[in-house]
Amino acid sequence: MQQKRQPELVEGNLPVFVFPTELIFYADDQSKHKQVLTLYNPYEFALKFKVLCTTPNKYVVVDAAGAVKPQCCVDIVIRHRDVRSCHYGVIDKFRLQVSEQSQRKALGRKEVIATLLPSAKEQQKEEEEERIKEHLTESICTYSNRSVSSGPSLLTVFLGVVCIAALMLPTLGDMESLVPLYLHLSVNQKLVAAYILGKMIQSMYGGFLGC
Repeated sequence: MQQKRQPELVEGNLPVFVFPTELIFYADDQSKHKQVLTLYNPYEFALKFKVLCTTPNKYVVVDAAGAVKPQCCVDIVIRHRDVRSCHYGVIDKFRLQVSEQSQRKALGRKEVIATLLPSAKEQQKEEEEERIKEHLTESICTYSNRSVSSGPSLLTVFLGVVCIAALMLPTLGDMESLVPLYLHLSVNQKLVAAYILGKMIQSMYGGFLGC
């Protein structure tokens, strides 16, 4: 019986399946100083792997080299060991190289980026504000387009008035204001109001350039 031969694989062309493709470490949460990369092997032959990094002094990679059985996966633990403010926002790169167990040439490569951020809560807050801006912008564009021939809708006018009022209210920390403290807005809230007002003006008088 003739043995079935594995087709010849071209160096560097083999797709590499890794999840996630981005690692985010948070300085204020020790549990987030460790992340896990999962390398999948959907093929019918075993793979060797090796993990390389652009800044190896900042990370500890547990089992930086090893093997993955056919149609199996392996977890690679990566720890950030240099959590300092000077590294916030710096993008580092990991490269996973895979090859057949019987060969040395790299059949495939995959890059994964890694970033250290100061706080998970701050990141979630920024993402929430961005979602609010996107949602309100879509609403403004929808109603502005509907009222292109008949003038601004009542909702558009109302939103505009609310944004102007928000910009006129005192900022948090303004102790000399006579306005009640619960009506004081943060700088971020005023920035959102200014952004929405700008998009409304652009939609009504700028030919709907933002939509």
